[in-house]
Amino acid sequence: MKIKPWIIFAMLAGFVLIGATAFLGGRLLTPYEFHGAILQSPQPAHNFSLMSHVGQRVALNDFRGKIVLVYFGYTICPYVCPTTLADLSKARKSLGKDADQIQVIMVTVDPERDTLPVLADYMTHFHPSFLGLTGTPDEIAQAATPFGVFYEKENSDSALGYLVNHTANVMVIDRQGYLRIVFPFGTTAEDIAADLKYLIQK
Repeated sequence: MKIKPWIIFAMLAGFVLIGATAFLGGRLLTPYEFHGAILQSPQPAHNFSLMSHVGQRVALNDFRGKIVLVYFGYTICPYVCPTTLADLSKARKSLGKDADQIQVIMVTVDPERDTLPVLADYMTHFHPSFLGLTGTPDEIAQAATPFGVFYEKENSDSALGYLVNHTANVMVIDRQGYLRIVFPFGTTAEDIAADLKYLIQK
């Protein structure tokens, strides 16, 4: 018996539809794998209030509605801090039109040398939207401790004077103010951008 052409066409279309459904279903069922360390039970990020390099006092909660990347570092840091901020700048650029949905903040762990003008010059070198925050030693300690950030002065023969040994993680806080991801030092800009894109789309 000769099979009519329209029956063959319908069968082929059905196979294509089944294959596409299986492919898309597999993609939808596959959970996203973060590149940073994720918190299985996200907790509200500890709020803090410090002075920004633009001369205004800001609180972490002021940025609710944005994805905030918080880093503790200092301007005379010879390698780790500029490398991290450069990677964050590159990641931000790759977000394109969604870049304004994130806010990068560096809290100085060297308030003695990181004055507001010094912070302003340093942070805007990486991106005009990046904010440098400072305060009294007690205020900075109160901001750092809940995030598990450690820092201490370290004597050095360097012409830069003393260095500051510090935790080099980047903390990612979601739009609702929950700590979601921690990027250890060395996480690539591409991996950072991928995780941020996922959070932005959620």
